Amino acid sequence: MVRRSLRALLAAALVSQSAAAGLTERSNLTDIHESGRCALRGQCGAKSFFGAELPCPDNELATDPTSEVRKRLVSICGDKWEDGPVCCEDEQLDALSSNLKRAETFISSCPACKENFFNLFCTFTCSPDQSLFLNVTKTQESNKKKPIATELDYLVTDEYGTGFYDSCKDVKFSGTNGFAMDFIGGGAKNFSSFLKFLGDEKLLGSPFQMNFPRPGKKFPKMGAMDDEAKRCNDKDEKYRCTCVDCPSVCPELPEVAQNEGCHVGKLPCLSFAAIFVYSIFVLVGICGLVFHIFWMKHTQNKSERLRLLQDAAPSDDEDEGDMVQNAGSLDRPERTYYLNVVLDRAFNRLGRACATFPAITIGISIVVVGLLSIGWINFAVEQNPVRLWVSPTSAAAEEKAFFDESFGPFFRAEQAFLVNDTYSEGPSPVLSYDTLAWWFDVESQVQRLKSRKEGVTLDDICFKPTGDACVVQSVTGYFQGDISNVSPKTWARDLQDCVENPLNCLPTFQQPLNGELVFGGFDEKTDVLDSAALITTWVVTNHDEGTEAEAKAMDWEESLKSLLMTIQGEAKERGLRLSFNTEVSLEQELNKSTNTDANIIVISYLIMFFYASLALGSTTLAGRALLNNPKSALVQSKFTLGVIGILIVLMSVSASVGLFSGAGIKVTLIIAEVIPFLVLAVGVDNIFLIVHEFERVNLSHPDDSIEDRVAKALGRMGPSILLSASTETIAFALGAFVGMPAVRNFAVYAAGAVLINALLQVTMFVSVLALNQARVESSRADCFPCIKIKRANMGNGDSAYRSIQAGSESGLQKFIRKTYAPALLERKVKVGVLVVFLGLFTAGISLIPKVQLGLDQRIALPSDSYLIQYFDDLSAYFNAGPPVYFVTRELNVTERHHQQQLCGRFSTCETYSLANVLEQERKRPDVSFIADPAASWIDDFFLWLNPSFEDCCVENGNVCFEDRTPPWNISLYGMPEGEEFIHYVEKWIDAPTTAECVVGGKAPYSNALVIDDKKMTIPASHFRSSHTPLRSQADFIEAYASARRIADTISDHTGVEVFPYSKFYIFFDQYASIVNLTGALLGSALAIILVISSILLGSVRTGLVVTITVVMIVVDIIGTMAVVNVSLNAVSLVNLVICVGIGVEFCAHIARAFMFPSRNVMDRARSKFRGKDTRAWTALVNVGGSVFSGITITKLLGVFVLAFTRSKIFEIYYFRIWLALVIFAAIHALVFLPVALSIFGGEGYLDPESDGGLEEDLASRRYRVLLPEDEYDSD
Repeated sequence: MVRRSLRALLAAALVSQSAAAGLTERSNLTDIHESGRCALRGQCGAKSFFGAELPCPDNELATDPTSEVRKRLVSICGDKWEDGPVCCEDEQLDALSSNLKRAETFISSCPACKENFFNLFCTFTCSPDQSLFLNVTKTQESNKKKPIATELDYLVTDEYGTGFYDSCKDVKFSGTNGFAMDFIGGGAKNFSSFLKFLGDEKLLGSPFQMNFPRPGKKFPKMGAMDDEAKRCNDKDEKYRCTCVDCPSVCPELPEVAQNEGCHVGKLPCLSFAAIFVYSIFVLVGICGLVFHIFWMKHTQNKSERLRLLQDAAPSDDEDEGDMVQNAGSLDRPERTYYLNVVLDRAFNRLGRACATFPAITIGISIVVVGLLSIGWINFAVEQNPVRLWVSPTSAAAEEKAFFDESFGPFFRAEQAFLVNDTYSEGPSPVLSYDTLAWWFDVESQVQRLKSRKEGVTLDDICFKPTGDACVVQSVTGYFQGDISNVSPKTWARDLQDCVENPLNCLPTFQQPLNGELVFGGFDEKTDVLDSAALITTWVVTNHDEGTEAEAKAMDWEESLKSLLMTIQGEAKERGLRLSFNTEVSLEQELNKSTNTDANIIVISYLIMFFYASLALGSTTLAGRALLNNPKSALVQSKFTLGVIGILIVLMSVSASVGLFSGAGIKVTLIIAEVIPFLVLAVGVDNIFLIVHEFERVNLSHPDDSIEDRVAKALGRMGPSILLSASTETIAFALGAFVGMPAVRNFAVYAAGAVLINALLQVTMFVSVLALNQARVESSRADCFPCIKIKRANMGNGDSAYRSIQAGSESGLQKFIRKTYAPALLERKVKVGVLVVFLGLFTAGISLIPKVQLGLDQRIALPSDSYLIQYFDDLSAYFNAGPPVYFVTRELNVTERHHQQQLCGRFSTCETYSLANVLEQERKRPDVSFIADPAASWIDDFFLWLNPSFEDCCVENGNVCFEDRTPPWNISLYGMPEGEEFIHYVEKWIDAPTTAECVVGGKAPYSNALVIDDKKMTIPASHFRSSHTPLRSQADFIEAYASARRIADTISDHTGVEVFPYSKFYIFFDQYASIVNLTGALLGSALAIILVISSILLGSVRTGLVVTITVVMIVVDIIGTMAVVNVSLNAVSLVNLVICVGIGVEFCAHIARAFMFPSRNVMDRARSKFRGKDTRAWTALVNVGGSVFSGITITKLLGVFVLAFTRSKIFEIYYFRIWLALVIFAAIHALVFLPVALSIFGGEGYLDPESDGGLEEDLASRRYRVLLPEDEYDSD
């Protein structure tokens, strides 16, 4: 913004003197050092025709000036010069006045700094005691043939130098979000560097060398200038600065409580409590076990002593042995549950109807699915991240819309990193003359680049703050983008000078370059020549989505991407590496990731489909059956049935997508990738259960018609399917009330797909099952029903067939019945299971606080994406944070009261005004994440009106406010309000930033405020700052939370509506509520599970056991997330909701089989099982095999395929979570749940299948008679 180095301006303040002849060099050209004697006076010419006027050496006595000179001197330097001799003349005062005014534009807001600055140069120019602290050391002949001073020493006391520096070091120049010290002192960090910057002779700097040596014995006849420096918090109100420029006068903001949470030592309180409670539980258990063992021994000894005293012969009344072979019948529930009876009868009737009219049922199902699928014509995938992750009614979305509408969309940035890290030793300096020259050529190619479609160039679309030059932040900017300005011999020194003094080397867009934005790994402590990376950023103007201007920008970005891809090869040949990103790159790479993952997902689903079809088709195929009649395999196979079952799953997905697409709800990539997995998990399990139960009914009721057998099977399994489907559907539907579209849309689609899938399974699949059984009993081949297999002996009434089928129990079922279930329900094993699983639960709870928030965008990219290296370089080398804007809206800034609520540089600004609060927050970046001073447009506007800045506000040839009553002042008294305010603001916003007036508004504030000249108000404005460098997801989340806190603080103190805005906020808004949202969603889903399971199972205790088991599954998965580095975000939240649904699917069928045990299975229980143990054994034998083969193995096969994905997001957020889900859900459902039910489960109910009186009892006995002797599970 500043067109010339202030150093040139300040040097001109030194230039106010001059003269010399023939080069003279000696240590002391000021012969006499005494009070009242000069060292310099007047101007004697320049070194060359284009040089600045230099002072004349003059060691004569000081003289009294003319009254006119005196008057001018007092007006420039103050009342202290009202009397006494001086060492300056009129022409010196012209230069002094002109150049001090230029400096004043940077420092006028702080009276102490201004006074000290003016005093230093007024004393240098006019003090009558010059010879005491000035010593001319070099002279030469000027272009006027007179001697001029070319080098001198200026002695200043350390006290004055320190006070001078301290008064100015915190003064802000808001136009660049920086400090005045960057302009008047080259960013000096101490007074020595400050004075050195002012005195060094350089092009566009001081025209002669002025040294500031430390006073001492080296100058025995001299004394340092020892005026008292004014402090920024001076007791004299005249010199006191405001809070923005002087930290010592600022009120302290309240401390921000660090959100570290509750800890006991290094452990979070939650972790400590879980471990403590579990330890107490284990300790109490051990004590109880020891006491039990002791008591049992005591009782045994007592019993033995009593037996010795009694007759050993048994009484006739005593039972002489356990003659009960089928103990299960003794514990058979006798009571009925009315709701279950009603549901059993309803599903029985439904099954009979579907089996009786299969063609009509199948036809209606297909037609309904077809009609629902018509909605596919409106199918659309939502890929816009804003509309995907942010609720349109959320504060973040509304604020972004307001910002874009008021100030325009945020800039588009194209960025490249040129890095020298291709050697094994690590990063090395990237800069050399050859590299620099090559990079000039690369940027020249970018400047000339035309887009392929529209022929657009960078000049057509770039951001031009001054109207004529593109903003390109690059090392080439120090040389105005022209290689001819680079000397092969002095380039390194020139570059160092430019980085130290950026005002000397302004780029074409006239804004000083920040070295940290141009050189990777560079900071104030390192040499720029040692930088390991060069950073170039092309800033492109953004436009509303879908506009022609946006399309042109995207077209050029495509061409830029192709060019930079080519440049990468050139860089590699030079031993360098180039990484880059364009505004269109991220979305393209994310879509590429999705396309890559699509293949893996399809393969995963195909494997699950094939396995499910094959496994389902082999439910009745066993070795004995094949050996007795090999042809029976062609008939018994159910591969077609399995394929149709899988097609029903796909039909339910299609119907759900069609239904909700037709309703205008867009599909997300999460839905496309997850819903089939979810519905397949639920659907396959239900299909296995129905088929397995139908096979049992075939054996127990062989004489019934197919319709009756199908009705009985569905009557028994229907309520179980209803239990799982209803809990899952309602749990998923709860997500529809969530504002986040990605979660809400998933919940809607998932609930619809699960519900439709369940409906099709109890209707269409049942009809297909009946047709399949008819095919089997007519001995027709699977897959080719037109072919009849002779001598297959498939008649259901054939006793030999039934005997074979009874003995053809699968190996898995036999293992569960004879080995696994009995071992699991042993008393000692049950204790061990409880201890182990409660230990897992404790570990899961303990790890919950370790789960991180966020989603690193690198994870969402394919593993071979070129953007991964760019994001790595961005994190490693880019040492600047994203910009942040504090936006005011609907505030009438034309009123004085509201002006005082915003400003910070005037004495009547409110203590906790917006500008003051932002400045205070900047001073504690560790909690505020604010790095730079805020750009306060209102302060710069009022400074622009200062008549002291004669080149700023000029109207009709007159300086604004020059003769105004009351005059311009720092109290804002008499400053513009109302219509006058709007008038001057409109002039200021169009005023260019020049060396003569650095507070013009056009370049820094052209889009910082909205002016409504009709309503005479400012409906929107922003105050720009920037965040500290944000390296991690946690940094981004905390920075967003901090900005919210700061905005709330400002609003609370001032009553002004303020909100923060940064480009990344819209994506991190979800993390402000995601923990609460996760808790609410999971908690609500679990509550629904408890209520529905308790109602449908007829037992609160059993419902509670099922719910607790699902809780344990989910908690263990969350703990696993902490271990395998899966953070919490919308993707993992969706997966956690899935975990609840599939967890219910694993548990519901076993729980119902426990509450309503099958009499046929229960009668086979071993005699040692009694009560709940018998029902737990029955549940495992009845449905355990279906749960394991139908859902566990199917899911494991599908999940393992995901391990081969190239996308990190699938490997982390799908493979890891789903693998944990399948493992934890399976072991909890098949290990923990039966044990928990056997201990804590509710009382069982009579299975409706047993409610048939004598007929049912005879059928059951006939079924048992068919079992071989070794298959009977009695002891």
